[in-house]
Amino acid sequence: MTSSTAIQRTLALIKPDAVNRATEIEKTIGEEGFTIVERRTVKLNKSEAEQFYEEHTGKPFFESLIEYMTAGEVLAFILSREEAVAHWRKVLGPTKVSVARQDAPSSLRARFGDPDNDSHNGTHGSDAVASAQREIKFFFPDLTLDAALTGEGAKEYLSHAVSPLLVRGLTELCRERPEEPITWLADWLLTNNPNKA
Repeated sequence: MTSSTAIQRTLALIKPDAVNRATEIEKTIGEEGFTIVERRTVKLNKSEAEQFYEEHTGKPFFESLIEYMTAGEVLAFILSREEAVAHWRKVLGPTKVSVARQDAPSSLRARFGDPDNDSHNGTHGSDAVASAQREIKFFFPDLTLDAALTGEGAKEYLSHAVSPLLVRGLTELCRERPEEPITWLADWLLTNNPNKA
């Protein structure tokens, strides 16, 4: 991971048949470097499940997918880290449980999917940044996640807001020469925070 790699958010679902393994799945989420931004438990009705999976309408597996996703509660997570979408898909493994067990035996779908039903893979992850945004909005409609500043926006914010404050703080630090400079500077920054209410 390079410093230029963007922090992304992705949607993760623990499907009804894997909810009882949520503790183990969350442990893997942490071990893989994800931050859980938000979580909620949802019981999808038929209409909601059909809306979420509308791109699959008319496909042979659509009805069984809807039945599967409405069979119990679902745990929805917003996960964040560098390259979150691609990395979460890698952690999930192949969509079909049998393929996951063969090709990626340590993946979540190999470990927690139903070995007797290829389509009951226990977990979901957004397949692209655009679908992650749509899916997050579906499960977390009231949550506002402002995009982090990057590139020129970040440089401008640092040069106009952060740097002048730090220069003032460090100048005062040099004048004061406290015994514990780091603690003194931390306190000074808290006191002089321009965004403080």
